[in-house]
Amino acid sequence: MERTVEELLSFGVVVIDKPKGPTSHQVSAWVRDILHVHKTGHAGTLDPKVTGVLPIGIGRATKIINLLHLVPKEYVGVMRFHGDFSEKKLLNVMQEFEGEIYQTPPLRSAVARKLRKRRVYSLEILDTEGRDVLFRARVESGTYIRTLCNDIGEAMCIGAHMEDLRRISTGHFKEEDAHTLQDLLDAYVFWKEEGEEKYIRNIVKLGEEIVSFLPRVVVKDSAVDALAHGAPLYNPGVLRMDEFNKGDYIAVYTDQGELVSVSRALLENDIVAEPSRVIMDPGRYPRKWKGPVG
Repeated sequence: MERTVEELLSFGVVVIDKPKGPTSHQVSAWVRDILHVHKTGHAGTLDPKVTGVLPIGIGRATKIINLLHLVPKEYVGVMRFHGDFSEKKLLNVMQEFEGEIYQTPPLRSAVARKLRKRRVYSLEILDTEGRDVLFRARVESGTYIRTLCNDIGEAMCIGAHMEDLRRISTGHFKEEDAHTLQDLLDAYVFWKEEGEEKYIRNIVKLGEEIVSFLPRVVVKDSAVDALAHGAPLYNPGVLRMDEFNKGDYIAVYTDQGELVSVSRALLENDIVAEPSRVIMDPGRYPRKWKGPVG
């Protein structure tokens, strides 16, 4: 179902190629001002000096943009060592940092400085030049790459710091999906002043893409309005669904592919799931249910 541009701007997502300098919050605010919308929100804060993939939810999509903390992040960066080293030793040390690690967030962070566990899925050397190492890291959301570089430097007994960093993916949102703020502004002007929609449609995507990684549950039309009012989803309301486990986040869709809600799987007493974030406004579908959704 193709939506109007206005509908996209009420429930959409843009992937901005964040430049060096501004904070993630500033970039999100600029997107809000460029598109003349009431609300935007970003997923996965990038430091002012860090560039790359920054997904930003628009309108009602701000309710679900934070679910991207469930997907891995991938970075390419430069780590500068404070002394000479052998690449063989570095390879061995970096292998020790793959898997589950413990980190204390840096002083300048938005979270409490408590020791916590994070997972490093892969860590590899791309190139070396003198004391500089170009590396790629795929990590669990919330992993501090700056801290990771410092910890690797300590393990090498020579010290190291993060010299440069770029995020190249946030889950299924990749570097090739990202657009500059200027691209977004140009696309908006083309649409508003000349009626040309193809550029803004190329940048602003359906809000459903944010949760495309979640298991899907498709429900009957007769269940939609009750779900939009915050009711639990019962088995009779389900048309089809992917496999998932109790406690998982799931995305609940209409048969036309519209996102109704993001819910938590319950799978007990005939209840499939309970709503976590309701997206669809009540009244869009006829109210046909007065009991368990179905």
